[in-house]
Amino acid sequence: MADFPIKTHRFTSFDGFDLAWHEVGHAAGRPIVLIHGYFSTAYVNWIKYGHAALLADAGFRVILPDLRAHGESAKPHDPAAYPPDVLMHDGLALIRHLGLIDYDLGGYSLGARTVVRMLANGASPRRAALCGMGLSGLLATEGRGAYFRRVLTNLGSFERGSTEWMTEAFLKTTKGDPEALLLILGTFVDTPQERIAAIPQPAIVVAGAEDFDNGSAQDVADLLPHGHFVEIPGNHMSAVSRPELGRAILDFFAAA
Repeated sequence: MADFPIKTHRFTSFDGFDLAWHEVGHAAGRPIVLIHGYFSTAYVNWIKYGHAALLADAGFRVILPDLRAHGESAKPHDPAAYPPDVLMHDGLALIRHLGLIDYDLGGYSLGARTVVRMLANGASPRRAALCGMGLSGLLATEGRGAYFRRVLTNLGSFERGSTEWMTEAFLKTTKGDPEALLLILGTFVDTPQERIAAIPQPAIVVAGAEDFDNGSAQDVADLLPHGHFVEIPGNHMSAVSRPELGRAILDFFAAA
């Protein structure tokens, strides 16, 4: 694969906060915007395991935002900076900032949920990739939020090797800000089943064979008018590191 430099940029979102986005690949290539998951960063989700390089090597312009409260983006501690659907509004603000009209859009876990919220609120990519997200994680967003709220409010108290301990360890590797991340949990908005069923874009739904964290990904694909499910190895945490994830996204976007 070609060795593409990672270029980091910043923009001012809809409410004045400074957010970061990273770019890999061909400036003249077809844009693909990929959104990372909760606790993660653009680097960990998409660059570290080679997914961005795979897409860049195929000729795409890969655009990787750091979500608010994550990575190199602003991490305000003022609750007023976290209104409902703030990540959706940030995503649409980035699309407007870049002037994207003909593009593809994808996300993993919280990133996939953010993509669905963007699609439900006017985003119009050619195709969409929803990875690591099941139907209950879209219809009832408080489900996983309760787990992360428990972790973030009890840091340092978990038994070594437990699921909560591993989640906390991941937080440390990404240098996450617990206070800002806790505020993100209050921004989640459910997407009604009928709205998901009205998404017109062809979409791929990718999930690990052992990933049950957000309900059934197959159910998401079945609900979408033009959905296609792809199972890859791994659970919610490990599937993101598998080469099959990047390959599934590339095959889908390149086939159009």
